[in-house]
Amino acid sequence: MSPRCFIVAIDGPAGAGKSTVSKLLARRLGFSLVDTGAIYRCVALMATRERIAYDDDARLGDLLGRVHIHFLVVGEENRVFLGGQDVSGEIRSPEISMAASQVSGRPVVRAGLLQLQRRLALESSKGSILEGRDIGTVVFPDADAKFFLEASPEVRARRRFEELFQKGVESSLDDVLADQTKRDKDDSARAVAPLKAAEDAIHVDSSALPLSEVVHSMESEILRRMAARG
Repeated sequence: MSPRCFIVAIDGPAGAGKSTVSKLLARRLGFSLVDTGAIYRCVALMATRERIAYDDDARLGDLLGRVHIHFLVVGEENRVFLGGQDVSGEIRSPEISMAASQVSGRPVVRAGLLQLQRRLALESSKGSILEGRDIGTVVFPDADAKFFLEASPEVRARRRFEELFQKGVESSLDDVLADQTKRDKDDSARAVAPLKAAEDAIHVDSSALPLSEVVHSMESEILRRMAARG
């Protein structure tokens, strides 16, 4: 039996830079990229479209059987397809962000998507990078490298505000910070798979670090562990 591919877990709160860092690392290392947050956002989008309450476990459970997601790197972006439709932009709206935080706390949803996340990662022949909030603690507690990427609330809110502005979404920095504070609380306080760093995760604070330094430090650690693993 061939050895399992190298698994990198990158956890952290919204706005810490997980998506950007994960994308750059995947490209530099030639790894597959699995955006687990996007998977939950797709479930939230489907629930919203079908007017399913975010705490309706029965209907959410039925919905999971119809979730078909795949990722495709197009240029500089990791595009997300739901049932063949590119929903990369739609799932990043403030409404779906808040909805994703709610549905991701439902045990039926987390259990239903756990195997999908693992399967997507293990399909890679070389390695996979998974970003999310419980990768190192629940999805792959035996990941070969674990990182917890964080930044100050103010820095994270500013990043999110700029991202929304570039997409033409009207908002205010105060509103973004308020939504982020609520989401952080919901993600950290939920009973099932709360947002927290794995005990053996390497903490990386990106508040004052340039992107290149964050990526290079994480890449160096991954390469060191790959060499040690042989």
